[in-house]
Formats: sequence, C-alpha cells, structure tokens
Amino acid sequence: MRRLLIPAIGAAIALAAPLQAAEMQQRLDSLLDKAVDNGPIVGTVVMVAEKGQIVYHRAAGFSDRETRQPMREDTIFRFASLTKPIVTVAALSLIQEGKLSPDDPVTRYIPDFRPRLADGQEAVITVRQLMTHTAGLSYRFAEPKDGPHDRANVSDGLDQPGLPIEENLRRIASVPLSYKPGESWGYSVATDVLGEVVARAGGAPLPDVVHRRVTEPLGMANTAFTVTGPERLAAPYADGTPPMRMRAQYELPYGQGVIRFAPSRVFDPVSFPSGGAGMTGTAEDYVTFLEALRKGGSPVLNEASARSLATEAVANLPQGALDPGWGFGLGVAVLRDPAATGTPQSAGTWAWGGVYGHSWFVDPARELVVVIMTNTAVAGMTGAFPNSVRDAVYGKAP
Repeated sequence: MRRLLIPAIGAAIALAAPLQAAEMQQRLDSLLDKAVDNGPIVGTVVMVAEKGQIVYHRAAGFSDRETRQPMREDTIFRFASLTKPIVTVAALSLIQEGKLSPDDPVTRYIPDFRPRLADGQEAVITVRQLMTHTAGLSYRFAEPKDGPHDRANVSDGLDQPGLPIEENLRRIASVPLSYKPGESWGYSVATDVLGEVVARAGGAPLPDVVHRRVTEPLGMANTAFTVTGPERLAAPYADGTPPMRMRAQYELPYGQGVIRFAPSRVFDPVSFPSGGAGMTGTAEDYVTFLEALRKGGSPVLNEASARSLATEAVANLPQGALDPGWGFGLGVAVLRDPAATGTPQSAGTWAWGGVYGHSWFVDPARELVVVIMTNTAVAGMTGAFPNSVRDAVYGKAP
C-alpha cells in the first residue's frame, strides 16, 4: 500500500545480537495478549526467524470471533498484497531463463493492453516498469470516489467475484495513465498486469506458473490462488471498536479513497487470479518464502535475481509516497536510511504488507525475518500493532 504501510516511529532501538529469545518472547506474548483482548486485532499469527531458525511463533485471539474458533498457527489468510512478491519472483524466474525480459513491452504478451496518456498519446509500458510500479498506472482505492478508476469500475483484485482478467485489463487500459511510464512512481494494479504477462510468458494460467515455479519448489503447500483448507480460512474483519466482521461486499475508507472487499471472491473459480492481491496462505509458508529469498533465492531463483528484488530500483519517489528513508525495489520497499524514518531496522531491510491485515520485513544485516498476519484490516498492516511487534523484536518492551 501507499504511505500508511510504513509509518514513521520514534527513536531507533539497538538490537542485541543474537536476539534474546526469552526476553523477546515475554515482550511479544504481552503485546499479543493486549492486542487481542483490548485492542484492534481479532486474531493474529506472528513468526520470527533468526539465522534461518524460528525463534518465536504464536497464534493469539480468534480466527472466527462469532463461533469462538481460536486462531491457530496453520490458519490460512487472504494474502492481499503479500501476493505481489510471489508473482514478482515467478517473473524473475522467467527472466533468468530468458523467457521474459524486463525491457520487453507489455504489448509483446498482451497486444491489446494499450493505455494512453491524458493527451491521448499511446505510451510504451515495459515489464520492468510493472515490477517497479513506474508504469503510470494507479489503484481505484487511491482515488476519491468517482475518480477515473471508479468510473471504469476497475477491480483492485479484492472485489467483484467472477470478473475475468481480460475484462479488468480492458477497464484498466481505458483509464488515462497518471504519468508517462518511467517518469514517476505510483503503487498500482501493475502487478495484476504483470500476472497476466507471467501467465502468457510461462505458457499456463498464472496459478499454474506460480505453483510450478515458486510454491511447489519451496514446499509452500498451503499457499495458492484458491483456499487449500477452507475450514482453516480466517474470517475477515475491518477496523472498528470492536472490529466489524466484513459482509459479502464491504467498503473500508482508506486515505482519500475506499478499499472494496469481497471476501467470498477467493471461492469463485471464475474470478481472475489477481497477481497483486489474489493468493491465500499461512504465516509459516510466508516465512519459508522470505527465508529462501534472504538466503539467496534457491531453489527458485539464482542469487543475482533474488538480490535484484530487494535492491533499490526507485530512489526518487514522489513526496509522501513512502516515509523518508525508504525506496522501492521490485514489489517491495527497501530501507535506505533508518535514521530518516526512525526505525530500528537495518539499512537494506525490505518490507511490505497487505490490506487484509498483514505486515512483514526482512532485515538481512540481522539475518532476521518477521511475519505478522492478522484477520483485521487494516490494523494488522499499519499503525500501532505492527509497529509494536517490530519494536518488541528489536528489544523494546510493550
């Protein structure tokens, strides 16, 4: 998401090396208890890995509050934008095999996808620009109501069950680009477009390409564009006091716009597999995914490809796009200057999250992976809860 994903915090915190597991467990346990008992979160799973070993793992609260079903560590969550790095890795695997080039125009794979600038001029969008969110595209939720994406009824990948990808691409291409591709940055539906490029370059539907190239080699058995265990899927909630269970169609005000959710979308086999928001899975699977990338990408990527994902590709972000000190790589934010934003994370940390209520980061200097999954949008993604979890990992008591 945009700026709210990586909010500024207070003074930097020193990290003991190695992590003091007992003290960290006490801090995190206290924090999770308070969050689910009195705070903004219905349920959560938090996992921390250090040097490839899980040093903290806990489920707290409810997977389904109304039926009193407790959260479990193998609970399945709707990933939302946690999907983006997975699809980006699938694209990188095609690139390193020569089946896709970052400099290819998107029209090589999707000939009819030809959005135009506001003056009507056709613009060339490359695969690299999709991966870096510099393609001139935007998100419906990022605009005020009755904005151009709203009028075109573009799906952000979270709503409109049954919508095919061809129709959503047509709608996206009907909206004038926000800027000339390559000349600015804007978080957008670019990864949905990338997903279709990956499908066509990979010679199979996107779920099959991702399974073959990413989730199966990594043993991520619970991660897919469908729900591998419906009885384990967390019920979705939205911010409130207390959080409100989402209805079949739910609109959540966010910034100047509205995020539109249709939680049942994942059960509709006709719904397009959103490369930006369509997957589901577990916290353990996501730790596995991030650990593979942190350690060099094997068995899904070579070291150079894995490094490219978390290398700053866009340094001169528009003012307010992310907090000071953060740049952008390939589908993830990359920390350039910890002091500028006051975070305890090391320079080179990469991070992102998802609007269904998730946040994660990888601190390579500390050999540290932290995954925070919740069933509460957006409190699990941004603000006091994920900030406090991060701070507790680095040594600050809640």
